Amino acid sequence: MSPKYSIIIPVFNRPDEVTELLESLTQQTFKDFEVLIIEDGSSITCEDICRKFEQVLPIRYFKKENTGQGFSRNFAFERANGEYFIQLDSDALLPAFYFEALEDALETEKLDAFGGPDRAHESFTPIQKAVNYAMTSVFTTGGIRGKKKNLGGKYTPRSFNFGISRKVWETVGGYKITRLGEDIEFSHRIIKAGFNVGFIPEAYIYHKRRTSFKQFFKQLHFFGRARINIMRFFPEQFKLVHAFPMFFTLFIFSLPVSYFVYKPIFNVSFLILLLYFTILFIDSLRVSKSIWVAILSLPACFIQLFAYGLGFMEEAAGGLSHKK
Repeated sequence: MSPKYSIIIPVFNRPDEVTELLESLTQQTFKDFEVLIIEDGSSITCEDICRKFEQVLPIRYFKKENTGQGFSRNFAFERANGEYFIQLDSDALLPAFYFEALEDALETEKLDAFGGPDRAHESFTPIQKAVNYAMTSVFTTGGIRGKKKNLGGKYTPRSFNFGISRKVWETVGGYKITRLGEDIEFSHRIIKAGFNVGFIPEAYIYHKRRTSFKQFFKQLHFFGRARINIMRFFPEQFKLVHAFPMFFTLFIFSLPVSYFVYKPIFNVSFLILLLYFTILFIDSLRVSKSIWVAILSLPACFIQLFAYGLGFMEEAAGGLSHKK
């Protein structure tokens, strides 16, 4: 008998994270699922770890050459047996009631594709909690993801917590690109095909964040590039809020210029920046209940906007140069 859900997890050099994710899957109260681990060309594999979990989880392990997350998910779609395909990042942790929440929502709403939010686990480091704040706050562009309605337009599930029915896979196909916003491109095609796509707030995961600001900068720079790449496929999906990090980055670049050219403008700009970061600090303190996390949230939010804006502009400039 086929399982209700096929859990699809692409992995690249993350054996420790996979261990924790699989452990969280053993704690699920609803157990009608299978697990597909796709080792995407890793040099440090999780094969031995998967073998250890075979006694407690219906797990299948596949090893393949590196093609990126999108095409690794396609690889799994072709081999999955479930009625629904649940895509998770390998650095996720699931609360025990995750699939119970999916069951309740799907019975009520009859969704063809769906996603849920991400949260910070109590075990996360202060930097991870600060990064999580930056990635989810309404005061940064992180606030446009993981909502039923947001300034970025219709809700589009993201691959860290993204489910589709088998019918969606059979009708729309899988990922057309394997990186640079592949999940958003996939979501938009599902929506354009007329499927019922929804947000399930109760089906949240704990999404591990980058453990250093250097890693976070690289990630957000990549995300900024990805937004431009999505616009190449769906230019009509662009919203002004997507360009906010670019405006922020240009604003930061303008500060030293205004200081030397016309100090009154610099003074006003500096006060605006100070007010913005004061709001961020107060809100992060309210959310995290930790002064240290609130302090760390300031560089995290700066990176979230500046690195994204930088990547956004670099990719846009690269696209224009290719057209010439």
